[in-house]
Amino acid sequence: MRKELRPGHEDISCDICERTILKGERTENYLAPGGRRYVVCELCTDRAYHEGWIRESAHDELPAMLPREPRRGLLGRLRGRRRDAEPVHPVATSQPASADGDAATNGADPAAEPIEPPAPVDSRRRRRESRHVRAVPTNAQVKVERALELFNSSEHVRTIGGIARTLGEPWVSAAPVADAPSEVSVVVAWELSWYRYRVDLGDADDPVSLVDKGQELDELSDSMRDWNATALADGRLAIGVRS
Repeated sequence: MRKELRPGHEDISCDICERTILKGERTENYLAPGGRRYVVCELCTDRAYHEGWIRESAHDELPAMLPREPRRGLLGRLRGRRRDAEPVHPVATSQPASADGDAATNGADPAAEPIEPPAPVDSRRRRRESRHVRAVPTNAQVKVERALELFNSSEHVRTIGGIARTLGEPWVSAAPVADAPSEVSVVVAWELSWYRYRVDLGDADDPVSLVDKGQELDELSDSMRDWNATALADGRLAIGVRS
């Protein structure tokens, strides 16, 4: 993995974990299927391989074309042509024919309108209906504890742990969102960088998401700098501030 030289004012982020690349940190360009290029930090190379991306420097490893299907033998081709040439016989009806050759209607109305197919279901409504929903606690302290449990089960723990190995132990705050009863705001901050996450306690599918990030602590409101939690060495978060 090469070390990229960048001017100090340039702001580059990893396309997987979305964190800002620190000065002197190594990155690698990856190519996704279709030729799209992504910047990947050294902490996310395993996820890039899992997504099927390859290093740009190894783009010659991509196959030039899809593998061809094996060619069938002469006997197989003749059998295939015979099946294609066989006529399709109409399905016989179960209605008896009348004396003048017309099919008996048995009370059915030949002028009846055809039945219309059911209207398609809106895909967005289907996703909402299939989405799993958790019960949301009403106590603020319990909300924060549950939010940190969900955060510690997410992929964002790896990001926090990787930055902490470079910048040291961060400050952490976690508090319920006033105008969203099911959400908790989690802020992890260093002197040179900060990340703000939203934890939706009612979402059982994807409850944790990164909503904002920056480089100056003054960009955060006073309520977001009420440090009431701690980050462990591996990136997991816990209630309480170390003395």
